Amino acid sequence: MKVELSVVLISPKEDGNVGAVARCMRNFGVSRLLLVAPRAPLGAEARRRAMGGLEILRNAEVVPDLAHALVGHDLIVGTSDVSSSNQNRSYPRRAMTPPEWGSLLTGLEGRVALVLGPEDNGLSREELELCDILLSIPADRGFPTLNLSHAAGVLLYEAYKARSPAYGSREQPAVGRVALNGREKEIFYELLARYLVDINYPVHKRRGLVLLFRRVLGRATPSQEEFSMLLGFLKRAMYPRREKWKGATQVGSECEA
Repeated sequence: MKVELSVVLISPKEDGNVGAVARCMRNFGVSRLLLVAPRAPLGAEARRRAMGGLEILRNAEVVPDLAHALVGHDLIVGTSDVSSSNQNRSYPRRAMTPPEWGSLLTGLEGRVALVLGPEDNGLSREELELCDILLSIPADRGFPTLNLSHAAGVLLYEAYKARSPAYGSREQPAVGRVALNGREKEIFYELLARYLVDINYPVHKRRGLVLLFRRVLGRATPSQEEFSMLLGFLKRAMYPRREKWKGATQVGSECEA
C-alpha cells in the first residue's frame, strides 16, 4: 500500500471553491473528500466547477468537526500561510514547502489527511495543533494567501508527482517505504503528556513541548516500529517513578494503620 490521500476542507464558505477542489482532486488522482461543517450547500456552482470531479463531489463526506474527519488517518498535514524562520522559537508555525511535502510522501505508506482551512480565516490554532506537519506555499508577501482551490492544486500536484510511477526513473532503485501508524503515534503523545506530569515539568510549558515533539516527529515521519521503540523508552522511564510513588503510598497506608 502506498499513500492514501484524503482532502479535508474546514468550513468552506463558497460551494464553487469546493467544486474546483474536487476537479483538482480528479486531475491528480485523489478521490476522498471530507467537508467539516460546510457553510454553504453544494449547489449548481459547485457542480459546474467540479467538471470531471462530479463523482468526488457527490461522494463527499460531511462531518461535524475536524476530529471526526481525522479518524483512521495516520498523518495529518495542515496548511498555513504563516511560517516562522529557523531562528524563530515559534515552532508551532514552522512549515514545509510544497516540494518538501512531495518528497516526504515518496517514502511513506499509510493514510494521510491534507487539511485546508476556510477561505476567510484559515486554520485555527486548535486545528493546527492537531496537525503533525504544516505546509506553506511561498507567495508574494504583499498578497500571500491563495484561493482555496489554487492552494489545493499546488499541493495535490506535488503529491501526485510523489505517488505516480510516471515520475519515477526506471534506473533508480525502489524506494524503501515507511509504514505509518496513526494509533501508535497518538498513544505516544498521550504517554508523553502523562510523563511530563510525572516529572513535574512546568505546567505552562507542557502543551508546547508536546506540540514541539509532534512537529519534529511529524517531519521525520517515524515508522510504526520506531514509535513502538519510543513508547518502550517512555514506559521504561516512567516505571521507576511510578514504583517509587506506589511504594510511598503503601508505606503511608501502613503508618496510618
